[in-house]
Amino acid sequence: MLDIKFIRENKDIVDLAAKKKHVKFDVSQLITLDDTRRTLMTELENKRATQNSANDGIAKAKSPEERTKLIADMKVVKSDMEAGEAKLKDVMKEWQDLMLRVPNIPDMSVPEGDTDADNKEIKTWGDKPNFTFTPKDHVELMTALGMVDFERGGKVHGFRGYYLTGDGVRLCFAIWQYALEFFSGKNFIPVMPPTIVRKINLYGTAHLPGDVEDFYMTQDGDALAGTAEVPLMGMYAEEVLGLEQLPKRFLGFSACYRREAGAHGKDVRGLIRVHEFYKFEQLVLCEANHETSVRYHEELNRNTEEFIESLGIPYHTVINCGADLGLGQVKKYDIELWVPKEGKYREISSASYFHDFQCRRLNIRYKDTDGKLRYAHSLNSTAIPTPRILVSLIENFQQADGSIKIPEVLAKYMGKSVISRQ
Repeated sequence: MLDIKFIRENKDIVDLAAKKKHVKFDVSQLITLDDTRRTLMTELENKRATQNSANDGIAKAKSPEERTKLIADMKVVKSDMEAGEAKLKDVMKEWQDLMLRVPNIPDMSVPEGDTDADNKEIKTWGDKPNFTFTPKDHVELMTALGMVDFERGGKVHGFRGYYLTGDGVRLCFAIWQYALEFFSGKNFIPVMPPTIVRKINLYGTAHLPGDVEDFYMTQDGDALAGTAEVPLMGMYAEEVLGLEQLPKRFLGFSACYRREAGAHGKDVRGLIRVHEFYKFEQLVLCEANHETSVRYHEELNRNTEEFIESLGIPYHTVINCGADLGLGQVKKYDIELWVPKEGKYREISSASYFHDFQCRRLNIRYKDTDGKLRYAHSLNSTAIPTPRILVSLIENFQQADGSIKIPEVLAKYMGKSVISRQ
């Protein structure tokens, strides 16, 4: 959420931000509504002052006739106040809805673009495998090795269902153990947050009102979180932190749930786009300083790059164009891993910063060196998701006999260096 004062003083900038992000938003409508809100609030304040004066006059009335007249006048004021309060309530509801839809201002370095196809590659790493045999995809490889069962997963869960089995499970545990060790070494505090969250946390992180169709909702109106970002941001909602407590650095690990409502018929094969998965998430709360946010953003993204490099999987990093930014994101990087059978890169991680956009919504503040209350800045980045990473890992490390070579850093957790048919 942006400050209404900033919006009013920078109407053209907000309008350009909406256009760059391809968000339909009428800034003038919000400002007109805000004018109405301000007028109604002023009128109510004046009426309250009149009411207070009338109450004082009634108490000091010198005759029954004067008292009766003052009471009659106050009833008129009270009736006007009630009508004004009802009107203000309706205006505030519409105003708050519009405020939740104002897009954050993207960084100047964010490229123009209409779709994710316009994201700009800024880095490549690793040598793509040069197979001397016809490579197979992860579905065929994992099925043959008893690592996954899609048929029975579909029977039990339905579309996009899967069972990880045998070495598929062991490999995920190996990745989790290694990720916990690797990212804990980057000075993060491990957290296992709740994954059933109140809707206010989805609004606070700017996943709502826009992404409502992608969440599984409970009969109580709560939601299953699609990322640990949501409950981690909710940890300090409505709290005031001391400057000495910043930065907060968390490594969240949780189950994640996404309906993939807008992806029907897209990536239907295998483990690319599933409804439930597990993910490590990096999250930082820091002081309200642009340069500090930029520094942490680069750090978080680089952490994941280093993790991928330690596994030996080829990847590239892209900077996301305006149309591929979320409502609250100032800037975002995606890391995409090479998938040999498809001959393309696939997203494995996103790193974003928001300035105070999320913290303003969640009312997360701190006292600066002058004792002034300020909204904190927030950042997050995928550390690693499973089982999606298995897609690239399995396909890049497949051998001619159908076995899978295990990256050296994972071998000690697996207790072996190759996954082969039993």
